[in-house]
Amino acid sequence: MNKMNKFKSFRERNKKSNGYLLRKTSFNVAYKIVRAILLFGLCFLILQPLLNKISISFMEEQDLYDSTINVIPRHFTLSNYKISMNLLSYWSSLGNTALVSLLVSVLQIISCTLVGYGFARYKFPLKGLWFGMVILVIVVPPTTIQSSLYLNFRYFDIFGLFKLITGDSLNLLDSLLPYALMCLGCMGLKSGLYIYMLRQYFRGIPKELEEAAYVDGCGKVMTFIRIMLPDAKPMITSCFLFSFVWQWTDSFYARMFLSSDFAILSNKLTGLAGALDNYLDARGIAQKAETAYSNAMLGTGTLLTIIPLILVYLFAQKGFVESLSQTGIKM
Repeated sequence: MNKMNKFKSFRERNKKSNGYLLRKTSFNVAYKIVRAILLFGLCFLILQPLLNKISISFMEEQDLYDSTINVIPRHFTLSNYKISMNLLSYWSSLGNTALVSLLVSVLQIISCTLVGYGFARYKFPLKGLWFGMVILVIVVPPTTIQSSLYLNFRYFDIFGLFKLITGDSLNLLDSLLPYALMCLGCMGLKSGLYIYMLRQYFRGIPKELEEAAYVDGCGKVMTFIRIMLPDAKPMITSCFLFSFVWQWTDSFYARMFLSSDFAILSNKLTGLAGALDNYLDARGIAQKAETAYSNAMLGTGTLLTIIPLILVYLFAQKGFVESLSQTGIKM
């Protein structure tokens, strides 16, 4: 009876609106259906390769060549993970990767926050030109300055002082010093993007907050620390997580600055294909991987590399989503 009354009421209102209510309702329903289909397709495109790698990682080599197996392995095994962890030197590489990513993220956030605040709040000579350089850092890929970076840190010197005192320049390669110097100089991975994001956020904070702090006796430094930094916590959280994730999967700077002794996951994953030319299987017998099995092992290694990132996201999901939503409101 309720449904009949609702239908009758809808029909009467639609008649009074000359069919507008029916057209509007039909449009809303069609829009929701199309949106659901697009979201499902987007999620499928993102998740399908990951689910495929998970499925293959539990298959024995004979399952890879069986056309009757699509998703569920017929011969379930964990040996792929054991072999991949052995070839990746997983636990030592995991610790090194976490160390580098954490160091880079912290130093990037410190330097980029200070620079972003300076661009947002202070006037200084050639401010527009310097901000144009920040945009240039975002646009120009780091591969264009690869040789310059390598030579600069291989023969590091400051106005010739080291060569004058010691007779030779410093070799900073095979250490974390190039990472630290680049991050503190706002030339680290994606530093230009973080400066731009933080600048836009600080520009959205009312100046009255700073003026009130000045009236209460705070100087510029204390105002920045006690007023601006707590208010910018959402954006700082976002930039820190972006920096951590991007550095975790970076292999460009890692291959340039770090030696093979200081193994990290991205470098090990790059060399995994070569390692599979002569590896020990689960029984300890030397083997040469076929193409299909080699790809399966690469997929397993990729999963081992991104599992820590997934765990970080699961723990930081609430703060990360809140920071992005608040950032959208502020900006």
